[in-house]
Amino acid sequence: MTEHDELIHQAELFVQQELSGEASGHDWWHIERVRNNALVIAAKEHADVVVCELAALLHDIADEKLNESKEAGLDKVRGWLRDHTDDQELAGRVMEIISTMSYNGGNNPPMTTLEGQVVQDADRLDALGAIGIARTFAYSGAKGRIIHDPGLSDEAQAQEDYRSNHKTAIYHFYKKLLKLKDLMNTPYARELAEQRHAFMEQYLEQFYREWTVRD
Repeated sequence: MTEHDELIHQAELFVQQELSGEASGHDWWHIERVRNNALVIAAKEHADVVVCELAALLHDIADEKLNESKEAGLDKVRGWLRDHTDDQELAGRVMEIISTMSYNGGNNPPMTTLEGQVVQDADRLDALGAIGIARTFAYSGAKGRIIHDPGLSDEAQAQEDYRSNHKTAIYHFYKKLLKLKDLMNTPYARELAEQRHAFMEQYLEQFYREWTVRD
């Protein structure tokens, strides 16, 4: 086993310990899917696989939704890297990706490295399609959000903070998920996003048909 293989293995154990059973859709299995997405995209786009895999594994350890603050989450990742690798260049590249890849209401600047683009695309792909739909409702339930309320206008919900619990699960599709296809960084991720995006559009059509059914 190489040094990098051991580092990846230790990262897996750490993330499984921290996130297994996490009920908002940011659990170990989300991490595993993002890691797998990242590896596939990295191979297609000729990115550094070690950087992509390690950043994909650790990215939600720093998520501010799962920590007291964004900085607290970043400190947790930074500390883990400091304790597990002497490769400061690798640690720095991973930290740069993790600290800048969040959607943040679409307000973050573009990723500056190919590896950052790959990991961001991999994470965004898991917010699309059938998995993305399931994660949306899991997160909404964990935060006490209702599924849908036709009486709440898009304008009123748009005035709320991006992560406000006063928004509905269905509104999240329009606020974020349906925008992600056009925000993919890499050509291969854009290909993968097309089918998942189309599936969500079909789901919403069916949702509204069932919502408005009359005897």
